[in-house]
Amino acid sequence: MRGRAAGGLLAGYVPGDSWLHRRPLAAKFLGAVAGGAASFVLLDWRVSVGVLGLAVAAWLSARLGLRRLIASWKLVLPIALVLFAFQWWQQGPETATRIVANLLLCFVAAGILTATVPLERLLDAVASLARPFRRFGADPERFALAIAIMLRSIPVLAGAFADVGDAARARGLERSVRARTVPVVLSAVAYARRTGDALAARGLGDD
Repeated sequence: MRGRAAGGLLAGYVPGDSWLHRRPLAAKFLGAVAGGAASFVLLDWRVSVGVLGLAVAAWLSARLGLRRLIASWKLVLPIALVLFAFQWWQQGPETATRIVANLLLCFVAAGILTATVPLERLLDAVASLARPFRRFGADPERFALAIAIMLRSIPVLAGAFADVGDAARARGLERSVRARTVPVVLSAVAYARRTGDALAARGLGDD
């Protein structure tokens, strides 16, 4: 449960018939790309905050779950707060607000895409977009598989990060960088090896 909550924003389709669910995949994909480009396009902190508010409103209007949004932001907010403090110190509050708002916008835009499009359909679209690159030796199916593994890894690694943090606090080691990072790295490596072994057993690691 912890892994699903922590990685909820970017993992898991939410069945529904909202206006966002009914939008074409291309439109939602362009929305996610626009969210990713926000840091280069939105240069006024007021505009950034306004667009972020609209994205959150769209999330809520599609009934994707307020608890899912809050749970996912619990993982993002510590990073955002550190980034905000550093940017405030370096460039002032307006720039700090703009950068953090644009970062959160990226997460919400990507979350809307993965929450309103079934993973299978999303991967089929990714494979279709990659097919023109087959002439250069690319394998669209493997590219889609890599995206699927990445999406499914998010809740696993996020859950490991949260569990290690709880264990460190229980032992009074919440300020120890080693106690909070080494177990996560070991867990990530073990997960990657298990995934690699599973792919190799199915012949997907062969040239």
